[in-house]
Amino acid sequence: MVGGGATDGAAARGTTGTAGAAGAARAAGFRGTGLGRVLWAPVSGRTWREFGYLLLSLPLSTVYFSLAITGLSLGAGLLVTFLGVPVLAGVLLMCRGFGRVERARVRGLLGASVAAPGPVRARKGGALGAMGALLGSGSAWRHALYAVVWFPWAVFAFCLALVLWSCAWSLLLYPLWFWVFPAYTDQPGLQLFQNGDYTLHLDSSAEITLSFLAGLVLTLAVPWVFRALTAVDRLLVAGLLGPSRLDHRVTELESDRGVVVDTAAADLRRIERDLHDGAQARLAALAMDLGLAKEKLQEDPQAAARMVDEAHGEVKLALRELRDLARGIHPAVLTDRGLDAALSAVAARCPVPVRVAVDLPERPAAAIEGIAYFTVSELLQNIGKHSRARTAGVDVWKSGDRLLIQVTDDGRGGASAGGGTGTGDTGLAGLSERLDAVDGVLVVDSPAGGGTTVTAELPWRTR
Repeated sequence: MVGGGATDGAAARGTTGTAGAAGAARAAGFRGTGLGRVLWAPVSGRTWREFGYLLLSLPLSTVYFSLAITGLSLGAGLLVTFLGVPVLAGVLLMCRGFGRVERARVRGLLGASVAAPGPVRARKGGALGAMGALLGSGSAWRHALYAVVWFPWAVFAFCLALVLWSCAWSLLLYPLWFWVFPAYTDQPGLQLFQNGDYTLHLDSSAEITLSFLAGLVLTLAVPWVFRALTAVDRLLVAGLLGPSRLDHRVTELESDRGVVVDTAAADLRRIERDLHDGAQARLAALAMDLGLAKEKLQEDPQAAARMVDEAHGEVKLALRELRDLARGIHPAVLTDRGLDAALSAVAARCPVPVRVAVDLPERPAAAIEGIAYFTVSELLQNIGKHSRARTAGVDVWKSGDRLLIQVTDDGRGGASAGGGTGTGDTGLAGLSERLDAVDGVLVVDSPAGGGTTVTAELPWRTR
């Protein structure tokens, strides 16, 4: 009997837990709908975090504005002496500290991640070099501008947010607290205005209901006002306290430089491996065979002749490997006759029939021409190894200030430039990085079973 009761209790708790989970799932699903988001917004965590952000903005902006204006004015006034330089540098350093606080506040309360600008690099050592770097730093002056410009906006946003929030919740909850006026004051309700002998109080049932409805509308609208106000703050922080376009460009160039260095190192290792395992090994074997043939020349001329004949074959193979290696470094036909002839030669070596069409008004710069050649060469290698295609095509043309390359095949598809698990994906990912290093773009369209189209864009530069 006791065991049966325990079993029934466990079953009841399991049923209750299942029902609670189902109810939570239904509530989450309702909040995910359009109407649910509107009704849930006034009490959501995001709204209260944004409200807290707007309330904190006023005291912080007041401190930033006061210190920045005072410091900048003092530094500018003291520029007639040397004291103005360290004062201005100190103010700019202080404003960078303000920016660090604001980026953390935006990240914590608004959920927006703004990257910090690059560090201030001094060209010369010592205090003078550091001060000169600060005074010449565009990001430091943007931080100072933020401290000045943000203050009036923060005052406006604070006042609007506080007034709307107070009015909305006061009117929404007015039916619960309007009794305070007749109970503790000599007024029948909340006084809206007074004009001579006429006074308007919210005391009747209709007026209380209307105030409740007005408060409901305001309460539902306030979260979206908060979102609009904080959106401006996000723009200010991202535009003035984040990295500039120049910083982004420097970061991209540093990354691209790393890719170029890694690619050059990989090419050098490949060339060394090909020489060591190919032509060098053949030449070493050839030297040994010729030495043996020289020793047998007097005692067995026929055997020596056969060994010389074999060595001659090895020389031909070594020469062919050296030609292939030289072609892989930079083909002579590309230098002498341009992309049309060089790509036709690559297409002739591909096991898949390839149509080549090159329509260029003139030859591009040698570096761009070389990258275009090796891009097509690697793509045709992928087609020959992985695509199972019957035919392929290569089109090269100029569009505006871009050199466009399109390589297509009718193979199995499924390729990706994201470095995934598909065959040849790693090669496409590396190729995409190489093109990105020269401001190029690689786009792969390869539905499974639908063939592959790879489009590459390179900047057009003339010789």
